[in-house]
Amino acid sequence: MPQLTYRDATLDDLPLIVSIYNTTIEGRMVTADTEMVSVDSRLAWFAEHVPGTRPLWMVYNAQEEVVGWVSFQDFYGRPAYAATAEISIYLHPQHRGRGVGKAVLDYGINACPSLGIKTLLAFIFAHNAPSLKLFQQAGFAQWALLPHIAELDGIERSLAILGLRVDAK
Repeated sequence: MPQLTYRDATLDDLPLIVSIYNTTIEGRMVTADTEMVSVDSRLAWFAEHVPGTRPLWMVYNAQEEVVGWVSFQDFYGRPAYAATAEISIYLHPQHRGRGVGKAVLDYGINACPSLGIKTLLAFIFAHNAPSLKLFQQAGFAQWALLPHIAELDGIERSLAILGLRVDAK
């Protein structure tokens, strides 16, 4: 398991966050964005993150290099869903497939009680087998499948919604 450290992201991190995110767009496996996003377009999203409840963490390896980031976002934005959050993990390309995603996901799951999160959700394209496997190995189950709701380069794609009750783990 890689040795990782985490810290709350600052606005100065946003260009790197966007850069890492943009590396996933071309592959059409991770995000429904079809064109590169800008730092300005992500300012409101960044502002939605609150340390202690809905953090956005930068992730570093033992060499103090940024390997990626992880975020928690409100689900549906209504008070009754306050204990439910969506988790998103984005890794720098050179750190993918090396166990970093598993370590980040485990860390995020373990942090949920201190963040007031009882239910964790992940929205993953159904054709993204590596991410589905990662989350399922961490105990997530498919709770829903939204068939053919996205179109990427003329191909309709389905979205799987995976869930985990972290207070029951």
